[in-house]
Amino acid sequence: MSTGALVRRAARGSTALRGGRARRLTPYQLSGLLFWLVMTLAYWRVPPCCEAGQHAAAVERLLRAGLADAAASPYVLAQNALARLTGLSGWQLLRVCGPLNLLVLLTGLGRLVRVLSPRPWAPVLALAFMSVLWGTRPGWGGGSLALLPLTGSLGYPSAFVLGLTLWAWALTGARARDLRRVRYVGPSGLRSLSGYAALGVLYGVVALVDPVLGVAAAAGAVAFVAGWQRGWRGAVWGRWGLTGAVAAGVIAFGTHARVLPQGYGAYEALGSFGSFGGFGEVVGQCWLALLGVPALWMRARRAAGRVPRRTAGQADRLTDRQADRQADRQADRQGWLVTGWAVGRAPGQTAGRAAAWRDPLVLLFVLEVLLAGYGVRHGFGELLGPALLAPQCALAVELAAERPWPGPRRTLGWAAAGGACLGFLTVQAGAVVPRSLDPVGFVQPPRWPSYDWAARHIGPGEPVVTDAYYAVRLLPGYGIELADAHDHRPRVRWLLLTRRERLPGDAVVVDWSRRTGEVLARLTGTRDVPVAARPTSRLTTRR
Repeated sequence: MSTGALVRRAARGSTALRGGRARRLTPYQLSGLLFWLVMTLAYWRVPPCCEAGQHAAAVERLLRAGLADAAASPYVLAQNALARLTGLSGWQLLRVCGPLNLLVLLTGLGRLVRVLSPRPWAPVLALAFMSVLWGTRPGWGGGSLALLPLTGSLGYPSAFVLGLTLWAWALTGARARDLRRVRYVGPSGLRSLSGYAALGVLYGVVALVDPVLGVAAAAGAVAFVAGWQRGWRGAVWGRWGLTGAVAAGVIAFGTHARVLPQGYGAYEALGSFGSFGGFGEVVGQCWLALLGVPALWMRARRAAGRVPRRTAGQADRLTDRQADRQADRQADRQGWLVTGWAVGRAPGQTAGRAAAWRDPLVLLFVLEVLLAGYGVRHGFGELLGPALLAPQCALAVELAAERPWPGPRRTLGWAAAGGACLGFLTVQAGAVVPRSLDPVGFVQPPRWPSYDWAARHIGPGEPVVTDAYYAVRLLPGYGIELADAHDHRPRVRWLLLTRRERLPGDAVVVDWSRRTGEVLARLTGTRDVPVAARPTSRLTTRR
């Protein structure tokens, strides 16, 4: 045998059928598992707060009244079915749904970044940047992967919808780019219609669960299709038209069947990222994410650069990683911040100069920023998350390139590392560092009081009169109704008074809270309840 011959090692045991190679976990699978464990424990240690009572109340209302009650989103309907099967309450379901929503988020992010780049460390860096690369002021609510907001919003529908949005963008980008060979194709050489129809169902469900994030998802779909789809012809137009038609049909059916709740997305969005005090506060919550803008600019330069001619056979012989390495070497050789060349891999690409806006992340950033500018002004703060996803992912893809790095990329890497440390230490560290182990006083998640002590005495569906700030936001989660201070209904017999309010003469104290000093009293007569109604808005969020 010649010395140049290759000898295959004999495979024994369970690995014999797989060619002697045991499957190993990828870097993202390992880091994602660790992230899932840490954030699940962090979510469980923080008591419910903010809009959690609203979401638990939606489940409790359906458990009492059934499907004949007011409109509910598909997410709440699924929670209701799970509650009936398991016997869990609304609060318990929020705790169970948190880790499940995080699983959808992590898998969606990994899938999306793999569509953007085959670099194995790109999803890991994207997860890190989306967790800590935000700002130096705390932001709250859903619509993001930031560590501190996740401790409270992980069980919200917005977390689940964001994960579905990432999945939808990944599937849209894979079909628009269409670089991989598929086993079964249609008569025109394109993917089958069923996949495009299923994608439309996914976008429709996103819009039904959260209309605000549904608009952001639609903008992202436009960015990926406009940026990557080539060879427009009738069959291609028909497939994407089918996706849009199915999505519109799902939304129309949901609205007719009262599956789309009125004002649902707006209610949650108004609490997102706290109350905005102006442009300066918004910038303070997200300015670190702008470190990814140079990476977006570089992607735009590459999209506008010359694309070398490559035949179909050459493109087929190149693997994703080989093409990626060749693109990096060519970009570095021409000057990382000067020219920006790209290596075309799609069969049949010819030489020419494309437009800078044809990069999907650049388009995504432009469209989502326009939406976020409108949304922040009108109270839809959860649109900030999708707007900052593009620079965070672009930065992760650039820094996942193999070394050696040119000088500008090293500078960007050091800036990103410094920004990540700054964002973690100033805002996000309190999410994973308990207060008892906190050495410097990190910003901690809000710890609202529990009303288990009052719910033990008040039956489900019974009305209670209160104007306490926390009580009006958390008591509905126990299935308790809130009544007006001058409600004449005979069945109104419960009062929850703050420490500053006087007990009426015909009320008997039943229980009280040692933490807040609030008193639960039962009325012995029927009359107007003399409770001073303070002007507290239910759409503001105290932290």
